[in-house]
Amino acid sequence: MMQVSLVPILLWVAALASAGIAVWLGPRPLRRDFVIDRLLRYLFVFPLGLQGLWGFVGHVFLPEQSAAGIGWPDSPFQLEVGMANLGIGLASLYAAFRGFEARLAVALAAASFLIGAGLIHIKEIMATGNLAPGNAGPILVTDFLTPLAVLVLLSLTSEVLRAKSPATNALEAELEVARKAMQKYRNALSELGK
Repeated sequence: MMQVSLVPILLWVAALASAGIAVWLGPRPLRRDFVIDRLLRYLFVFPLGLQGLWGFVGHVFLPEQSAAGIGWPDSPFQLEVGMANLGIGLASLYAAFRGFEARLAVALAAASFLIGAGLIHIKEIMATGNLAPGNAGPILVTDFLTPLAVLVLLSLTSEVLRAKSPATNALEAELEVARKAMQKYRNALSELGK
């Protein structure tokens, strides 16, 4: 089971190696935005995307082995955890090749799930002394490291890469028209009351 517990670390290594290669082969002069974008892309592909799919397969198709690796009994809740992992994995693979808004949305969902899982692992360690590799091993580190790294990198993203999608711009324009119409309506009501 120890080999399986190394998967989160291997996926981080793959992400950093892929980002390094992309930066090495990337355009010159090297720009900070490009480096951040490639780091984000490969964090979404590997530690979020592929690890999410790995968690899905483990919890849904190998629930007894997954539970044993965590040091827990098998439970029907593993199906729910597996399906959550599937959603995070697929959304992360999508966001890897999309813009800031998609990445931020997926990062917030993933951070909620992963940090929550990390806190549960810590609680389990403190309450029962459970030091199983799937509870206290690399997964515990990456439950916090991955979402925090992604959120920090997103916060460092320049305004150029944070450009709003056409749909967001259209919605904001519609909201502004509605706001102005409401203001006119309130003004008209005020005049009637005088």
